[in-house]
Amino acid sequence: MLERFGAFLTTVPFSASRPGFSYLVIRAVDAAETPVFEQDLRALPLDGASVVELAKDYLHSDCSYEVQSNWDLRAYDVLPAKWKLEPQPLELLCHGEDYDDGFWRENGHLAVNLGFEHFFTGHAGMLGMHPGAKSPAQSPEEARFLEAMAWPENLEVYQEKTRENIRKVLEWTRRIEKALPVAQIRLWSEGEENFEARLEEILAAR
Repeated sequence: MLERFGAFLTTVPFSASRPGFSYLVIRAVDAAETPVFEQDLRALPLDGASVVELAKDYLHSDCSYEVQSNWDLRAYDVLPAKWKLEPQPLELLCHGEDYDDGFWRENGHLAVNLGFEHFFTGHAGMLGMHPGAKSPAQSPEEARFLEAMAWPENLEVYQEKTRENIRKVLEWTRRIEKALPVAQIRLWSEGEENFEARLEEILAAR
């Protein structure tokens, strides 16, 4: 299990300014239990092989391994109005066969929390071939954002920057498929009924 997790960790597209893995948590039985191991790695971020070395004394079928890192995504900053390529948090998980009564059956042996879904789907349903109805702004920041995106040239840039983030996800999935004998990769989010189809729609829209 840890060998496969180590291979998985080698595929992570680290942030250029914050490379390496910054935190490791190992849990036994289920998420309600106190972790059996925790290590803050920010002072000296580790690579995948070093993380596996730290975790090997806790190789049990009822354990879960959680690793934190960062990757670079395009993000829009309302004030000042500009795009930035900046580190965003990643959480990578490996679930043992017996962890949390077979939690892996519904959620997979390996999982990644990619961060906020708007990095890939955009705000307010405005991206894609069939943009949704615009909802009223919920804050002054959102109002400024919607005002900026009312200009076609700004919306065009927004679509392209979001596509860059989507392509990064898809390139990562291809690396995972090459590095591991993966049975299935599933992209999903809480806010989209079919997250993968939504990403494909935004990529295809012109």
